[in-house]
Amino acid sequence: MKGTIRVGLVGYGMASKRFHAPLIAAQEGLSLVAIASRDSAKVRADWPDVPVEASPEALYARDDIDLVVIPTPNATHYPLVSQALAAGKHVVVDKPFTVSVDEAEKLCLQAIEAKRLLSVFHNRRWDGDFLTVRNLIDSQALGRVVHFESHFDRYRPEIPTRWRESPGPGAGLWFDLGSHLLDQALVLFGRPQSIWLDLAEQRDGAQVDDYFHAVLRYDQRRVVLHAGTLVAAAGARFTVHGSRASYIKHGLDPQEDMLKRGDRLPTPHWGEDWRHGMLTIGQVREGGSRSCTKCRRCRVTISLTTPGCAMPFSAARRCR
Repeated sequence: MKGTIRVGLVGYGMASKRFHAPLIAAQEGLSLVAIASRDSAKVRADWPDVPVEASPEALYARDDIDLVVIPTPNATHYPLVSQALAAGKHVVVDKPFTVSVDEAEKLCLQAIEAKRLLSVFHNRRWDGDFLTVRNLIDSQALGRVVHFESHFDRYRPEIPTRWRESPGPGAGLWFDLGSHLLDQALVLFGRPQSIWLDLAEQRDGAQVDDYFHAVLRYDQRRVVLHAGTLVAAAGARFTVHGSRASYIKHGLDPQEDMLKRGDRLPTPHWGEDWRHGMLTIGQVREGGSRSCTKCRRCRVTISLTTPGCAMPFSAARRCR
């Protein structure tokens, strides 16, 4: 495949409206050709020049589409991806990939047999704070990482009426945000030896998990992944301790809020985060002890946050 990749988008819910459609339109080398939606008026209000198909099947039948993007409810991922691959399309599907390992393995095999690219949309790999953490770890600025903690805490006491909050396959906070945090941990540290997971329904009237706390075990390292919906005073987004230094970062990456308020790329200062993290470099006191005592000194510096990059679709260029 050479030249511009022609993209079809399945559905026009929150994920498509806020994230996928704007990012596809902004990515050099991609062209948003058509959108499948039962609400054509909603699509045309935002994208008046983009054709609207009434169903995914009609979208897949178009011969002017190379790549299909599927940001639909989690339980629909398997059948929609399978149909798209059968129609000869490359596919990017929103996280989580599927709601079971069996479904994931079947789709991977189908993509191999069809000789088509199948990828999962993990936009949080391009968050500025995560890129900063990754750079610090890769550069050995922290030394050997022994403790990594990733929080995605918010205060949302009211339960909205939507599929994510209703019992069913793929619902709940662990599937929604856990897939982001787990993916980031795998990128940084690889597959753990084991995982311990605690889920809870903490809000009044909750029907699915709205809290999770996971601990991933790696030899001497421990990785904690945590999210809650009743956290009015949020702590650090990232806490990382190593044999040489510690890094603490507060605040969530700003790109999602930028997209929610309608900002579009290219925008000056996109992804820049003014809430920089703190890097504390431990100093060995006289005698060689690293224990924390009154005579120990630490050097604390501001670690500038790498600007986030809202272009995860650049990975789709591999279709070429």
